[in-house]
Amino acid sequence: MKKFFAIVISIVIAAVFIGTGVFLYLKSQEKPVIYATEKPMRTDIVKKTVATGKIIPRKEVEIKSQVSGVVERIFVEAGQAINKGDLIARIQIIPNMERLNAAESKMETARLRYENAKRELERQTQLFEDRLISEFEYNKYLHEFDLQAETLQSSESNLAIIREGASKKAGKVSNLVHATLTGLILDIPVKEGTFVTETNTFNAGTSIASIANMQDMIFQGTVDEAEVGKIHVGMALLLNIGAMEEEPFIAELEYISPKGWDDQGTIKFQIRAAVSLQNDRFLRAGYSANADIVLDKREQVLAINERLLIFEGDEILVEVESTPQVFQKQKVKTGLSNGIHIEILEGINADTRLKTPK
Repeated sequence: MKKFFAIVISIVIAAVFIGTGVFLYLKSQEKPVIYATEKPMRTDIVKKTVATGKIIPRKEVEIKSQVSGVVERIFVEAGQAINKGDLIARIQIIPNMERLNAAESKMETARLRYENAKRELERQTQLFEDRLISEFEYNKYLHEFDLQAETLQSSESNLAIIREGASKKAGKVSNLVHATLTGLILDIPVKEGTFVTETNTFNAGTSIASIANMQDMIFQGTVDEAEVGKIHVGMALLLNIGAMEEEPFIAELEYISPKGWDDQGTIKFQIRAAVSLQNDRFLRAGYSANADIVLDKREQVLAINERLLIFEGDEILVEVESTPQVFQKQKVKTGLSNGIHIEILEGINADTRLKTPK
């Protein structure tokens, strides 16, 4: 029995030695790890921030009616170019009965006073011609007649405006809506037959059309508080418009809001930039856009990929190849970074080969 156990132990020990030998042999046959290397490059490094916003006209106005009534006819359509003073629409006036009755009563009163002043003037004229009254006394009746004639004319004009929208004295028609700006019609929110209200002190009135100068466009967007201190008026912006995949538009920053607002826990500041238009590309109002704002730039500087950097405490290092596949750490001084590449100021040159981490 003891002899049997001795044989088993001998076999186990022999198996362990044989297995160890085989493992060490196979391990020695593995290929050594080969690390890839790369050299620094010469490139432009641009540090930028992105502002989101939209393209809008600098000058956009809403045309409103001066009278209440029903849209009788519309003479233009959205997308049509229009000049200042061109006719947009005609309103069929539906007079307010209370105002109409008051205007008719006022005109009738003015007519009665005018007739009375006219008869009195005729009587006084005869007396003046007979030298029974002085010229001073006669002029008082003449002045009163002129006042009543003016009051009657004003009452008639006011009644005509309420009834028809036409001013006899001024020769203007208030129920005709005209353009107040030369530009492009963006929208006509009403249709023929729509009831509209007039613009007055207590009511903004119904919009008949919106007109904008499409030759003067701006980018209006927002930036975070972390970036607003790095930008200033006059900086160049590259506008990437989602609906237009060609080259970006150029814009110049002209306004930064002095006050921000809270947007879901983040303070935002409004910015505005003048867009440089291109003759062969038409910008539509309301396009969404992203603006790349260049904060800093370096041209054709020595740079490496940021993934090659090693951070140990306050030191920034790279692994430099001294001999083939033999690397040693080298301290470097860095400059501007765009998040992918970083500028190298000191420590290596253009011929240095750097270890690429797996």
